[in-house]
Amino acid sequence: QVQLVESGGGLVQAGGSLRLSCAASGRTFSNYHMGWFRQAPGNQREFIARITTSGSTAYADSVKGRFTISRDNAENTVYLQMNSLKSEDTAVYYCTIYRLGWYRATDPFYGIDYWGKGTLVTVSQ
Repeated sequence: QVQLVESGGGLVQAGGSLRLSCAASGRTFSNYHMGWFRQAPGNQREFIARITTSGSTAYADSVKGRFTISRDNAENTVYLQMNSLKSEDTAVYYCTIYRLGWYRATDPFYGIDYWGKGTLVTVSQ
């Protein structure tokens, strides 16, 4: 059974940094693309970042240059380093794993297989 467990969320001041982690189990992690999404209160869930099995990355325009996604296949973990945080980054952040080999550059929701339960990030002014 696949499990995705996010950690690292919390309260941070605007301009600060956080690093989120997502520990995956139940699959050969290195074979799967991974992603991060977020959902703010009253908003739809939105794409943040994605990393392929080869390490290629993609980001939403809203976080480009501030957030960095990475993966450690030996630890079965994907990370999201978040710098220069803004109040509008406040949301629950979710980790995702994609179906084997599924990828569509224009649709980051395409092929998502499992979601984690999320970790809350709150950025104060």
